Amino acid sequence: MRKKLVLKAFEKYASRWVVLTIDIILICISFILAYTVRFNASLNFDIENLYYQIPFIAFIALISFLSVGSYRGIIRHTGTRDAFNVFVGVTLLSMITISIVLINTTFKIIPSFTIPKAIVIIHYLISILVLIISRYVFKAFFEIMSTELSTITNVLIYGAGNSGLITYGALNRDTKNKYEVIGFVDDDEKKIGKKIDRIKIYNGQKIDKDFITSKHINEIIISIQKIKPDKLLYLTDKLLQLGVKVKIVPPLSKWIDGDLEANQIKSIKIEDLLDRKPILIDNPIVKRDVNNKVILVTGAAGSIGSEISRQLSLYQHKQLVLIDQAESPLYDLQQELLQKGRKNITFIVADVRDTVRMSLIFKDYKPQKVFHAAAYKHVPLMETSPYEAVKINIAGTKNIADLSIKNNVERFVMVSTDKAVNPTNVMGATKRVAEMYISCLSNSNDHNTKFTITRFGNVLGSNGSVIPLFKRQIENGGPLTVTHKEITRYFMTIPEACSLVLEAGTMGNGGEIYIFDMGKSVKIYEIAKRMIYLSGLNFPDDIDIKITGLRPGEKLYEELLANGEDTAPTYHEKIMIAKNLQINALAISNKIKDLCDSNKDHNNEKIVQLLKIIVPEYKSKNSIYEQLDNIQ
Repeated sequence: MRKKLVLKAFEKYASRWVVLTIDIILICISFILAYTVRFNASLNFDIENLYYQIPFIAFIALISFLSVGSYRGIIRHTGTRDAFNVFVGVTLLSMITISIVLINTTFKIIPSFTIPKAIVIIHYLISILVLIISRYVFKAFFEIMSTELSTITNVLIYGAGNSGLITYGALNRDTKNKYEVIGFVDDDEKKIGKKIDRIKIYNGQKIDKDFITSKHINEIIISIQKIKPDKLLYLTDKLLQLGVKVKIVPPLSKWIDGDLEANQIKSIKIEDLLDRKPILIDNPIVKRDVNNKVILVTGAAGSIGSEISRQLSLYQHKQLVLIDQAESPLYDLQQELLQKGRKNITFIVADVRDTVRMSLIFKDYKPQKVFHAAAYKHVPLMETSPYEAVKINIAGTKNIADLSIKNNVERFVMVSTDKAVNPTNVMGATKRVAEMYISCLSNSNDHNTKFTITRFGNVLGSNGSVIPLFKRQIENGGPLTVTHKEITRYFMTIPEACSLVLEAGTMGNGGEIYIFDMGKSVKIYEIAKRMIYLSGLNFPDDIDIKITGLRPGEKLYEELLANGEDTAPTYHEKIMIAKNLQINALAISNKIKDLCDSNKDHNNEKIVQLLKIIVPEYKSKNSIYEQLDNIQ
């Protein structure tokens, strides 16, 4: 504490004027040293001459340093620029001094005043040396004091290749944090045991808790470019259990101007551990299909809808109309986009189930493309409220789709879910019925609107998804709740999901269902454990995981294809088209209309029974509606 106060006091009062004063004092001392050197370290010279020569030198030094500004540099950040300024200042001092001495000698202005030319030269050399060294001494003092006061983070860099070396350099350059690189870690036997800048390369297989404890390691930074997902998953699972913070170096494409900075090295997120490569879409056709168009997005304030809106706002659209019935989230999205300077955007609080209201919106804005993301998606809540699920997921979709045809919309894109495949709950069944209605419209030749469906799995970080739930449970001290130890889900990030939606808006001739090759499904139980470790806690010592049992309508494994469905490839290797089952469009369309009419009676059992007639593969799980399957 005392050292900290001393350092603060020094920083406060060591202003440029103090630096100037110290420089002048050192110049005077150097002048005395110059005489001493000239006379072989003896005092065999007229000392009385120093009484008027030293004030003269001090005055000339003051003028020189004020002119050059060599005292203005921040001592603790001394560099070559400061050293050069010192050189210029002392050179000016010596030139003025020698000029005055020569003028005085020639014109005998002050006969008694003279400084030997040798003294001036020696003083010049000594002054440069003393002033530059003094600055680096003070800099070292600040670094030592700062090091003693700041917390040192001991780091291991996993990866002794080029990326590891760049990471090492970035940590050394960081001025805000103090990192001590204890060693490099690599699995390459040719590198193990060697040293980089006197820092040893260790065998990755030898890194255990004893090693971490003995070396006092705080962080391990994974610095391997183009690391395979399964390798990253293996390393992270292993390293997190050692009780250290695990960070990762971002891809080269995300470095600032091609240079890596320490603040870009972030803690690993759950998105990094999906055990698959991120799906990247870069289609210039999206730009062509969006620019100068009027675009309408329903459910614009939701997790998917808001990201679709963000991505669309980056294009040169003619008008972007964002609709949602949730006013607060829509207001938040409005403020976000306005602050970012996005233009030509209209925000409307409206309900997609309100036919009159939506008709007026279509009439006023005349959208050319519609992205329909409005839906209820919470499985347990919809299991107890079939009326609401049918009203928004089916009737709402039907309303917007019918209006799209009536108003000659070019393209209608519906956001669906993998829960619509072989549904076991009301929510999934209603989304499947909505898909079927869109398919019915696609089979009609009475309009020019192209209909497209996008179907994908769970979205990381979306409202109601498992990740935010786990985060809240960790903040509250646990336990984390998982319905079944073997339950698995497909996952993707919100930007990936919304890129698919935009991509689907440009592909095909209408009637297609686009799905992702989402890799392997992930165990929710394993995600829960990783999130505990990523939070710096231990499982089960700090936070445990509680198995609560499957919820109504929930199944262990989600699917992306229904029974009898097959896929066809597209030009993107990760995007496929689900080959739809043949349906009787007229019969199904009439049944869906009857369902929407019957829904007004608020008879949940009747509603679910009609859903099961329209979707024969709908078999309830852990639900009160299982009895209807037996009746069927």
